[in-house]
Amino acid sequence: MIGANPGGGFDQTGRSLGAALVAAGVAKTASYDNKGGAGGTIGLAQFVNTDKGNPNAMIVTGAVMVGAIETNKPPVTLKNATPVARLFADTMVITVPAASPLKSIKDLTAQLKANPGSVSWGGGSKGSIDHILAGLVAKESGVDPKKINYVPFQGGGEASASILGGHVTVGIAGVSEFLPFIKSGKMRALAVTSRERTADIPTLREQGVSLEIYNWRGVYGAPGITTEQRKALVDAVVKATETPLWKETLAKNDWAPFLLTGDEFGKFVDNESARLGSTLRELGVAK
Repeated sequence: MIGANPGGGFDQTGRSLGAALVAAGVAKTASYDNKGGAGGTIGLAQFVNTDKGNPNAMIVTGAVMVGAIETNKPPVTLKNATPVARLFADTMVITVPAASPLKSIKDLTAQLKANPGSVSWGGGSKGSIDHILAGLVAKESGVDPKKINYVPFQGGGEASASILGGHVTVGIAGVSEFLPFIKSGKMRALAVTSRERTADIPTLREQGVSLEIYNWRGVYGAPGITTEQRKALVDAVVKATETPLWKETLAKNDWAPFLLTGDEFGKFVDNESARLGSTLRELGVAK
């Protein structure tokens, strides 16, 4: 289950993992169900309700879904599913259309300070890690995060189209999602959120904004599976991450390996929920 429309990071993650599971010989085939909306929580609700006890089902999750759960407080959360594995960390990038007058983060923060509402930020769903990044950039620039003009999209494809069309001022996504547009010159990258440069794009820190933030993605299994069935899923995912195909996928997308499995992954998600939740309350997005 992929709780997003085709073309974004959740979609890339699910399809890449499926291909690696087949390549590792731990799965004969992999099928995908895209169900976009509400930061993946619509797909999560469907997954929990229809796949209960299914040992062969997994759902893609990540910081975006954790943020959406904190924001929307849906009746079905990740507590209703079974933690399997965290897979990788994804550096985020802030971009503008090629024709934009904004040439640097300094230009962006100057416009933000002058008129916060004049900068529209296009990214993933309300309460997503993209939304959090926009709020943190505002906060670091001395602007009230509650004043940002954030425009949410249901998938990377929609966000890209809106940025390329100049319908939003700035775009936020994982580097892998926007890199083709950056390389072709259709988008200009202003900054990455990692400690070191990614794809030779300057970091926020080196431009005077002391922020470092990553997106991460992983997979959960269905509710009601046995301990043995969960172990089989964990073992299968670990084997998939050891394949040359998976390693090539990580390198191609500038994804950093970030493997954590089982209960340890579950604890990590609990901590992320608390951390992202407090930031979202500060943004006035979560109650």
